[in-house]
Amino acid sequence: MFNKFQALADRQLSGATLTRQDALAVLTSSDDQLLDVVAAAARLRRAHFANTVKVNYLVNLKSGLCPEDCTYCSQRLGSAAQILKYTWLKTDETLKQAATGVAAGASRVCLVASGKSPSDRDVERVAGMVEGLKEQHPGVEVCACLGILKDGQAERLKACGVDAYNHNLNTSEEMYKEICSTHEFSDRVRTVEHAKNAGLSPCSGLIVGMGESNDDLIDAIFALRELGSDSIPVNFLMPFDGTPLEGTWLLTPAQCVRILAAVRFACPDVEIRMAGGREMHLRTLQPLALNIANSLFLGDYLTSEGQPGEADLEMIADAGFTILGSATSTPGGVPQDDGDSGPSGHVAAGAQPAIRRRGAGTELAPNA
Repeated sequence: MFNKFQALADRQLSGATLTRQDALAVLTSSDDQLLDVVAAAARLRRAHFANTVKVNYLVNLKSGLCPEDCTYCSQRLGSAAQILKYTWLKTDETLKQAATGVAAGASRVCLVASGKSPSDRDVERVAGMVEGLKEQHPGVEVCACLGILKDGQAERLKACGVDAYNHNLNTSEEMYKEICSTHEFSDRVRTVEHAKNAGLSPCSGLIVGMGESNDDLIDAIFALRELGSDSIPVNFLMPFDGTPLEGTWLLTPAQCVRILAAVRFACPDVEIRMAGGREMHLRTLQPLALNIANSLFLGDYLTSEGQPGEADLEMIADAGFTILGSATSTPGGVPQDDGDSGPSGHVAAGAQPAIRRRGAGTELAPNA
């Protein structure tokens, strides 16, 4: 029997470029076609990444107090979300937090700081952190996410050992003015281009579930493809109370899978990360989504808690995948962990994001 999604996978494996019509077919596929979509996308994922999952670990260097007005963000100007707020972590605390993620299997540490744009002093501060991190963990990749870069800053980050730079496009150029007024879509594109020109691996992705149309979503995916993003994190809106998008619940688990599949078909050989909000929106379909995405964040996010890190690692192993670069693991594939990561379980539909109260900026151990 002819299967149009397998035929689409055949074309992509032969080097074809995904068309708008094909992308729309994936996004509008029916529930009884969902496994066909996953099976076809999984062929592309395994052709380029086999059965590995790249584990990434976030360290929030500076939380809250941002002058930007991005409607989706708990750290935005005027946010009433009761998140942790603190200024820059000290270098030793940053290294301590990063080491926790590395010990749990992370091969990339993502250093993130709130704000529109870093000062040169901020870049030097991060450079010291990166040099210390690389000294302690020479094989670990470092991705920085510090906002809109000024001339010379990408080059300085590259020189100190940063491997990648993250700056998400988030949505389509057409929709961007609806979610932010303090900078423009073009500013984001320009920053990714600066990073790329400096020799940093460009990491840029999406936030879905903000009310975008399928056309907006396709525009954004194709913009990322044109930009040449090496890594595409797909974030699912976490509608924090106290932000303009509080109470916004527009996604189903199946639609989240379709969105990941559309990104995979458009960018077959790119690292695709199921990122923030996956527990809230993919829920019990997270293991299925690993057949499309080949990357995830371990444990907690910037201002919210994820599922226990131990549960993430068990999910990877139970789904038949292995952690990229993992050297020490149990026979079942889960790295040894003598700590208590807390109860496992999925977030109920419509639940509020759990505010992060552990890890960076607190006295409590991080979730990893």
